[in-house]
Amino acid sequence: MNVVEKDMKKKTPLVEIKNLSKSFQMGGQELKAVNNISLSIQSGETVGLVGESGCGKSTLGKTVIRLNRATSGEVLFEGDNILSLPEKSMKKFRKDMQIIFQDPYASLNPRMTVEELIGEPLSIHRLITGKAKKDRIKELILQVGLKPEHLHRYPHEFSGGQRQRIGIARALALNPKFIVCDEPISALDVSIQAQVVNLLKQLQQELGLTYLFIAHDLSMVKYISDRILVMYLGNMMELADSESLSREPLHPYTQALMSAVPIPDPAIKRERIVLEGEVPSPLHPPSGCVFRTRCMHAMDICSKQVPTWKEVKESHFTACHLYN
Repeated sequence: MNVVEKDMKKKTPLVEIKNLSKSFQMGGQELKAVNNISLSIQSGETVGLVGESGCGKSTLGKTVIRLNRATSGEVLFEGDNILSLPEKSMKKFRKDMQIIFQDPYASLNPRMTVEELIGEPLSIHRLITGKAKKDRIKELILQVGLKPEHLHRYPHEFSGGQRQRIGIARALALNPKFIVCDEPISALDVSIQAQVVNLLKQLQQELGLTYLFIAHDLSMVKYISDRILVMYLGNMMELADSESLSREPLHPYTQALMSAVPIPDPAIKRERIVLEGEVPSPLHPPSGCVFRTRCMHAMDICSKQVPTWKEVKESHFTACHLYN
């Protein structure tokens, strides 16, 4: 039983990803950025998505909300497969599915004021106008910890953390149910990262939001996430609740990632697992298990057979021949 089937037995998820793949053509070759991903996300849940740069995290997030066209698979939002809908029919789903981009400066039009940036989604969807629109924009700017006087300024007049708050306010404008947080803290100072993550947690509690939270910082992902999915070269390596994954990672790749997380207590010693070699080219991924060329436990079968995605412990899934 895969994770989608397991969660379906509990209740219908808000977002259900089934065998989702996304490929790009590069010089006549196929690059599989996302390969056969299946995942369900319950309403009000935060699923963290981690892995090295280039593993397909952002591509997956953008494909889920159809900013990228999927090569194959399904994405069900409240039971509707949004990948099969014509573009005109997507407009009503755009209100419920939003994204916070990685770079808060590049994602904000420098020619628009904060008021125009936050109000743009309201104008596109023609939800409210006039005083009601101005009141909604003011409500949003206060909700993310900024002030009404900031509404008439331009993006370059703000710090990185403030710009990301503007991006969050814009994502909230349409009262979405699901938000893809595409590395929203990676471009920020460490002290500001905590403020933004705490803001996202607070907004989730107040508004009942559901997140797919993409990041490199494993300690931050553990803090905000209910479950964590680990990816490598576009493939799923491991999925478990955040506590189980940090306490007892099963996949060798996850173990290496977790060994790199700093521990604030100097009395606690942790052996650092250093992966040898470079990440293989996604144009020419290794046969069998895509991680085998860097795995300290690689066996003959790893080069011949793709490991089965299976539930090793309760609600703890992995794809590794050590457990097949």
